[in-house]
Amino acid sequence: MKITKEKIYTIIFKTNTKEGRRFDIVLLWAILLSVSVIIFDSIPNLNIRHKVVLYSLEWFFTILFNLEYIIRVWSHPKRSNYIFSFWGVIDLISFLPTYLSLFLPGYHYFVIIRTMRFLRIFKVLKMMRFYKEALGLAKALRVSFYKVSVFLFVVAVITTIIGTLMFVVENGQNGFSSIPQCIYWAIVTVTTVGYGDVVPQTVIGKVLSSFTMIIGYAIIAVPTGIITVEMSKQNKSSKKSLIDKDIYCDDCGEITFYDSNFCRNCGKKLNKIN
Repeated sequence: MKITKEKIYTIIFKTNTKEGRRFDIVLLWAILLSVSVIIFDSIPNLNIRHKVVLYSLEWFFTILFNLEYIIRVWSHPKRSNYIFSFWGVIDLISFLPTYLSLFLPGYHYFVIIRTMRFLRIFKVLKMMRFYKEALGLAKALRVSFYKVSVFLFVVAVITTIIGTLMFVVENGQNGFSSIPQCIYWAIVTVTTVGYGDVVPQTVIGKVLSSFTMIIGYAIIAVPTGIITVEMSKQNKSSKKSLIDKDIYCDDCGEITFYDSNFCRNCGKKLNKIN
């Protein structure tokens, strides 16, 4: 049977065929094995005893993914669309670090970015509902980006002021040796991490530290609230779009997904009005 360019494109980029599904499953296993090789390579004992084997396996998977990327680019009808797409960039940088390690030793560990290719599992296993939810979350994060950016700028200003005050209060002693060091302490305290490597000793310093801890709890809640509001808007918008498309059950009124043929509540066949 002659394998055409279009056939290869269908196998590589689509999962609605038996060959395409098999290809993606094999690809996921290859990604899993390659990531396991990198993890094992970072273990000192395994690295010493099986260095040659792990090194050979890493180059095997690198060349394999490199060839896969070349075939993807060659078979795609609009190559630039794939190359500059999210998946195209991820596929590219999934094997580049190994080549980079030839000039910068240790950089091959960055191929751990291959784990992001596992997101294809939603498509392969027909879990598109989860994928749609992930897209909703990504959209909420994107919409709230400017609000969160402004908030983070305000937090940076607050931590700088608090750090400077602590430098003055502690008089450069007790680990507060410079304003950058004090800003580091302020960030650790505001985020409630509390490493404890730098601790104020003066009474005023402890009061300022307590105040910083308290405002830290309020600061943490703000970005969470911003993103939650945007996610709520996304959910309402999604439900509204379903209602606008009349994707609902005539019997029980259950709103369902636009690509469903039967009600998920009572099982009756849905009447779709486009």
